[in-house]
Amino acid sequence: MSKKLLKSTSIFSGMTLLSRVVGFVRDLILAQIFGAGLAFDSFAVAFRLPNFFRQLFGEGAFSQAFVPVLSEYSEKRSKEEVQHFLNHIAGVLSLILFLVVALFELCAPFIVMIFAPGFIEHPEKIHLTSQLLRVTSPYLLFISLTAFSGAILNTFGRFAIPAFSPTLLNLAMIMAAVFFSRYFHPQIMVLAWGVFAGGIAQLAVQLPAVKKLGLFPKLRLNFSDPGVRRVLKLMLPALFGVSVSQLSLFLDNFFASFLPTGSISWLYYSNRLTYFPLGLIGVALATVVLPQLSRDRAKASVTSFSDTLDWALKIAFMVGFPAMIGLFMLASPILATLMEHGKFNRFDVMMSARSLVTFSLGLPGFMAVKVLASGFYSHQNIKTPVKVAAAAMMVNFIFNIILIFPLKHAGLALSTSISSAVNAGCLGYFLIKQKIYQPKMHWKKFILQLLIASIVMIAFLFFATPPVAQWLHWGIFSRVWHLGFLISVAFILYVAFLWIVGIRVKDFKA
Repeated sequence: MSKKLLKSTSIFSGMTLLSRVVGFVRDLILAQIFGAGLAFDSFAVAFRLPNFFRQLFGEGAFSQAFVPVLSEYSEKRSKEEVQHFLNHIAGVLSLILFLVVALFELCAPFIVMIFAPGFIEHPEKIHLTSQLLRVTSPYLLFISLTAFSGAILNTFGRFAIPAFSPTLLNLAMIMAAVFFSRYFHPQIMVLAWGVFAGGIAQLAVQLPAVKKLGLFPKLRLNFSDPGVRRVLKLMLPALFGVSVSQLSLFLDNFFASFLPTGSISWLYYSNRLTYFPLGLIGVALATVVLPQLSRDRAKASVTSFSDTLDWALKIAFMVGFPAMIGLFMLASPILATLMEHGKFNRFDVMMSARSLVTFSLGLPGFMAVKVLASGFYSHQNIKTPVKVAAAAMMVNFIFNIILIFPLKHAGLALSTSISSAVNAGCLGYFLIKQKIYQPKMHWKKFILQLLIASIVMIAFLFFATPPVAQWLHWGIFSRVWHLGFLISVAFILYVAFLWIVGIRVKDFKA
């Protein structure tokens, strides 16, 4: 079982790696062309709203509610019943999304004022963000239907295409910025149309794969379908419960709108770098294990369920620790190497590095939340994660108020990291208390092994990394060479010491 999950996770992560690499290129180009200022602050807010729905429907509430029900149908119902269920959920989902998009189109300025109230004192920001939002809002429809199609494919073990499709959004935005920005005034509008085109492309690439399964949904509106009602019942509270990290980012934007111009942009770029390992491993794990956990639950296989969750958490921490250390200790070198070009200047590098450092501290927590939430939602348990999410949101809100004054935008990122740790800790506690998850006895040894390898990695980076002033003085070739050397050696040392302390690849295949 674990060997199959490892293979599926590797496939998903491989496709996701391609997407993240192209996403890196996208952000380099955006930083060079648009920099960090009023225009990009406005785009970041206008893109955050539909991107938030991507998180909800692609990796959050809809997926967590829909996949367990679909997995149960596929195990216990006929193919005809599965088809009817898909038809009805497709019709209901499409209607809801259409109404949400219409609301965004009609009320764009008011929505901007709600989510970025600091813009109210700057009418030009409200106007530009509203224009951008009216173009990006249809992305809600496209990407949510893409997520629906991807959830069907994932449930039946087809992980490659859903993992690859985000690459198309990145490519669409790159092409829009590079080839068409000179035709738009203001130039930033071209990014909104790039998002629009990328949403269509992602949906189009998945539909043939769904059709090949013989389960292509036809839009049929039926709110009384038992399966639809179960999904909606699970999904509505989960809109909040499973997506606390994204809601925390909304809180960050809310408070950052009152900070100096550029703060939202700095948070955007640093969060994008944090999301690279999170999307590569954390989201991949949650996507792959949810169908397996749901099948284990349907078969009442308690031991298999607990083993699957245990396996996913070990992978998450084994990757999360070095990723956190690397981003924390190399924040300025990474940003200077990747983004200090064109309109993205040294001041932007230093400001973005501050929030990258504090975002990185939450990375293990972000990853753990993705996995642990799957444990609850595969059991169709909504109440517990919602209560935990509410507590984490309150923690985030309180720390935003406390930390925004001394640390500015970096304090907002730190409060998000703190809330993710609270969220993960509480989810794990309640999973064990409710006897949904029974950890194996070797966790203390495993954590000690990770700490030893991590300390070696920290020591190397501490003594081998040149001062920030030196990085800023170097040319691009020297920066790339030194950064590549540091990352490569740090990775080799980490893996080598994992082996020395007794961790083997076969431990994750058995």
